[in-house]
Amino acid sequence: MKITTFNPLIVTKDSEAVIKLYEELGFERRHTITVQSNGKDITSVRMKDANGFYVDVSQVDGLPQDMTLIRMNVDNFDEAYKFLTDRGFRNSKADDKTVDTASNKSAMMISPSGFAFDLCQHIKNHD
Repeated sequence: MKITTFNPLIVTKDSEAVIKLYEELGFERRHTITVQSNGKDITSVRMKDANGFYVDVSQVDGLPQDMTLIRMNVDNFDEAYKFLTDRGFRNSKADDKTVDTASNKSAMMISPSGFAFDLCQHIKNHD
């Protein structure tokens, strides 16, 4: 398993306010993607500053409060999932489901002490 990116991910019901704050800190929007999870649209904005730091901001309606996760993209989702579960992490979904789209496979993995990874593998649809 190779980690390809590793950065903060802020999950919020008010992404525009969070994005505005990061823009004021010098971050710029790089790209936006919307996926469906549990019948809800989740829109994520990837941001980068001049120093090469990244932060992702995801809009999730109905959250009681914001959450900060560590986004960890890997080259082999299944291997990383097993690595984490072997160390006591659990999928945040009780049925161990993952979010599967044409370009992404992901799951929120929670450590025994409570911190969380957004474990992702980007699916490349080109050679």
